[in-house]
Amino acid sequence: MRKLLLPLLVVVSLAAVGAAAGSTSKTVTISKTGYTPSAVTISTGDAVIFKNTDTVAHTVVLTPTTGVNCGGAVPLAIPAGQSASCTFSSAGKFKFSDPASKKKAFRGTITVTPPLVSSLTATPKSVVYGHTSTLAGKLASGQSGQSVQIGAQGCTETTSTVVATVTTTAGGAFSYQAQPVDNTSYTLSSNGATSTISIGVKPRLHLAKIGAHRYKLQVFAAQNFLGTRATFQRYRPSLKRWVAVKRVKFQTAVNKKSPTVITSVKFRSGIKAHLRVRASLGPKQARPCYLAGRSNTIRS
Repeated sequence: MRKLLLPLLVVVSLAAVGAAAGSTSKTVTISKTGYTPSAVTISTGDAVIFKNTDTVAHTVVLTPTTGVNCGGAVPLAIPAGQSASCTFSSAGKFKFSDPASKKKAFRGTITVTPPLVSSLTATPKSVVYGHTSTLAGKLASGQSGQSVQIGAQGCTETTSTVVATVTTTAGGAFSYQAQPVDNTSYTLSSNGATSTISIGVKPRLHLAKIGAHRYKLQVFAAQNFLGTRATFQRYRPSLKRWVAVKRVKFQTAVNKKSPTVITSVKFRSGIKAHLRVRASLGPKQARPCYLAGRSNTIRS
């Protein structure tokens, strides 16, 4: 019984250590037909997760093992339905294979590229629709005059599109003003090395009073929010928090200047005058392409 339990305990430990260490990860699935994918490219500090979807155990041999941290002994013994994770701290090419099979499908490679940047930030990390965030960093090489290509992949896009090419200044520094229209992943590449950072986007909500007990709420985004419900709120000083008054459903949408769509709703509320009110759009209503958002505050 001890022999049967040991590999499982080792794998659980490997998965926990590897996942904690890697900044990002890619998954290699193990099935009865082989590895998918058989070729993986990551950056130093990233992790590869080996996920066994077969009904039998598999062993994964890694060569070389220098610069690889799996939190335990290699080869990896991975029972059916389990996973193991390894973090790669050194650049280079690593091979992985299953010694129980001579099939080409049970052999693969992991290419670990050196880090593109020594630092990469997005300020701010999330923006309101229509606003910008500054992507800034320094090349690990510290070289000036180098070209850094910036690709963007929005929430609804399946591939990344090059949006700009910037040139590094003293010390390898660079910056770019990003204006994502929805939750977007930015990939920076130079001389074959890449780094990725994401920026979240909140829809822009605007609340206005248009008459006695009558209001208009608009949401500005790159998609319509027809049928989505927002929450009309008022502030209660005694509780020191916002409380829900009613939920309103967006009913009309107008395409403005591309890509902006304005979705609106007019509604009534019988709350007394001169209270602080606003509207909010929760994460369940905004996802998957937007973060939660809230409107300006006005008086009822």
